[in-house]
Amino acid sequence: MNPKQFVEALHQKGIKLSDKQIEQFAIYYQTLVEWNEKINLTAITDEEDVYLKHFYDSISAAFYHDFTEELHICDVGAGAGFPSIPLKICFPDLQVTIVDSLKKRVNFLNELAAKLEINGMVFHHDRAETFGKNKKFRESFDIVTARAVARMTVLSELCLPLTKKSGVFIAMKGSHSDQEVTDSSTAIKLLGGNLDTIHTFTLPNENSERSIIVIDKKRNTPNKYPRKPGVPGKKPIV
Repeated sequence: MNPKQFVEALHQKGIKLSDKQIEQFAIYYQTLVEWNEKINLTAITDEEDVYLKHFYDSISAAFYHDFTEELHICDVGAGAGFPSIPLKICFPDLQVTIVDSLKKRVNFLNELAAKLEINGMVFHHDRAETFGKNKKFRESFDIVTARAVARMTVLSELCLPLTKKSGVFIAMKGSHSDQEVTDSSTAIKLLGGNLDTIHTFTLPNENSERSIIVIDKKRNTPNKYPRKPGVPGKKPIV
């Protein structure tokens, strides 16, 4: 998917990019490639692959959920900024908080935000388990997102404590996510969530399957969660 096809594909989904936004995606790509030579941000560096598998794929969450309001989003383990920064470019009113455990990635994100000239973004060098215990941030976000971070049993413990009551947790996954959702049903319920919908679609051009799992936050998360760093991954809630 080249940049022109990317713009056209989004237009077909009702997202019309301005010249400035198109330029921002071009800057994003160039900055990503430059930094990727210094630190490991992504294995995907070909322009057409980045536009399809990172940019378009990140924005696909907006095909199924409304991001047009001034919402507060927390992106857990965003890495090179996916999905929150492509969403922020498309929907400038979003207020975005990114949490990542690697300082070098946070440095990249800070430089990227400066080059893109976008405001309303904050980056935190922290573990999600610690961040979710912070009273300033706990249960304060309208939407919490995570893309290709961990299995749903683990993601639920990292993300639902940050999701405010009446908010949503959106997990972006690959194919065959149904079993992950089934396996995480106990964790989701315990942490205050309720499965809303699993949206399944295929990426244009290559037809690889993607899933967007939407979890509604119905109840407050018990104070004991998230557990200490590393524990959710080693001992998932079952």
